[in-house]
Amino acid sequence: MAQVSQRTVFNGSALVRLLSRLTDADVREPRQATADRLSQWFGWTDAISLSAALDGAVAAAAPSRARASASAEERECVRARAALAKAVAEDGAVAAAVDFTPFRRRHLALQQAMEAGIGPLRGRLRALLAARSPAMARLAAVDVVMEQVLAAREHSLLAAVPALLEKHFTRLRQASPETMGEPEGEAEAGEWLHVFRKDMKNVLLAELDFRFQPIEGLLEALRMRPPECHE
Repeated sequence: MAQVSQRTVFNGSALVRLLSRLTDADVREPRQATADRLSQWFGWTDAISLSAALDGAVAAAAPSRARASASAEERECVRARAALAKAVAEDGAVAAAVDFTPFRRRHLALQQAMEAGIGPLRGRLRALLAARSPAMARLAAVDVVMEQVLAAREHSLLAAVPALLEKHFTRLRQASPETMGEPEGEAEAGEWLHVFRKDMKNVLLAELDFRFQPIEGLLEALRMRPPECHE
């Protein structure tokens, strides 16, 4: 079996660390601070939008109703995440495939399912935050700007994951004693494929965690007790 590199990588997201390990990529700690690198992704119009979000003042709705809705939305987030994780685990349709094409289709389908499921959740959580207090409303507005700025870059980077997995698939297959000497397309599935399927599931689960980070942040904000109002 192919040996995966044990190179130490920087303390980034679990998804980046896992992909670095599987693809033997030399990913190093960025020299710039996160805030400095993030600022480079903002155009002047983005900066104006962010400033407006931070300076805005929005009246809060009835807090009791907002708290009840937040509890329901939190349960829905848990349900949605569990459903997506279950979908990742169910790979029987491609269990014996020895060509990467079915795996690519499956990965893209699951990425689309994550986008379709997580996007509406994020919007509803922002609406609940906006109903809590003016400060929470500003936080929700900031999240809107951050999503607009980062969405295209995030989509581009995550779209590259299947290609990285394909390299890992090919490397495992070519290095396996079970497939050495077999003509292309005639190699039988074996332990190498079991390893790849497990690795692909781990990558998808790490991607799910990555995509849910904004949801977790909004939920954490909703769990905070609103400041008391004093006349």
